[in-house]
Order: sequence, then structure tokens, then C-alpha cells
Amino acid sequence: MSERSVSRAKQEKRWYTVHAPAQFDREVLGETPADEPDKVYGRTIETTLGDLTNSASENNTKLTFKITDVGSDSAYTDFVEHSLTRDYLRSLVRRGASKIEAYVTVLTTDDYRVQIQPVAFTTKKADASQEKAIREKMVEMVEEAAQERTFEDLIDGVVEGRLSSAIYGEAKPIYPLRRVEIQKTTLEAHPEEVAEEQATAVDVDEEDVATDD
Repeated sequence: MSERSVSRAKQEKRWYTVHAPAQFDREVLGETPADEPDKVYGRTIETTLGDLTNSASENNTKLTFKITDVGSDSAYTDFVEHSLTRDYLRSLVRRGASKIEAYVTVLTTDDYRVQIQPVAFTTKKADASQEKAIREKMVEMVEEAAQERTFEDLIDGVVEGRLSSAIYGEAKPIYPLRRVEIQKTTLEAHPEEVAEEQATAVDVDEEDVATDD
């Protein structure tokens, strides 16, 4: 291909301004190039909460979005994942104390399936029964939060720290805690995907039912 052809191909590419979801005020995440709009769909953009809020203190929180809609010169995203940086999580670990993790998969009131991973850090070493009780309390509170909230409200509660604060308040009587965080939140399935899985499961169950001839 000649240099002129390469130059023409580059000129044909259009730059799309990528926006965060409405719950993050449609903040600009950056730009992405493509020669066809269809090629923009599915691309993921990673940023920090600090970049969205202009607050350096929130740079420990990473957010990942996926492009799901494209306009003439703009691309719009949906939330995919929230996580805390490894460096920040390592800074919370103390020798002689307990780190208690849980992995909870929940369904929101509007049928989004989400995995949430809370983590608690104690002031000193807790025994096995105390760690179990704290883990069970974290699971219980995450499940209750999902049962009462839409997907957007649940993610807001995670990102803004309200869920971790609520867990801290309920779990600290079990054993003194230094910190509770939601270390990762992942969207696993949209409502239509959940509905399809449930329909498939029902079909399989019906096939397994024995019939008398």
C-alpha cells in the first residue's frame, strides 16, 4: 500500500468522544477512533473515580465501562466493573490481624446479576468463629442491599462507600474492625440474559420430570 493510500485510510477514521453512563453524569472518558461505527461497540474504557470527580483521593477506585451505543460522533457506555487498586488493598493489610473476604452473587430488583466482593480488616487476629460470623454478616448485608435496590442504586452505594460503611457498622460488634471495603464489583449478566438463563433452566427441569405412560 502506498503512503498516500495509508494516509487516506487514516483520514477516513472518525474520533468518537466516549461518555460515562448517566449515573456518572455522562462525564467524558476519552476518545476512540474507528472507520466504522460498528467497530466501536464492545470496546472497554478503564478510568478511576478520581478522574471522574477530579479528586485525587479517589484514584484508588478503578471503573471499567463498555461501549454499548454509538451516535454520530459520541459513544455511550454501561458499567462493567468496579475495583480497588492492589496497592491500596495491600496498604490495608497488617501483620497479626485478619483479612476476611466474601464473594457474593446477587440479583438486583431490576434483574441484573452482580458479583460483589467485600473485605474486612480487623484490628487484631480474630479467631475462626469470629471470622466466620463477620463473613456471614457481609454476605447477609450484600444480599439485603441487592434485594432492596436497582442495579444503578446498588452500584452507587458501592462506589460511594455507603455499602461498606453499613457493613462496618453491623460487623464491628462481632470483633473490632479497622476497615471494610468492597474490593470488586462485577456485572455478570443483564436482565435479558438472566431471563434467558432462567427459561433454559425451566426447560431442562421439565424434561427431567418423569412421566407415566
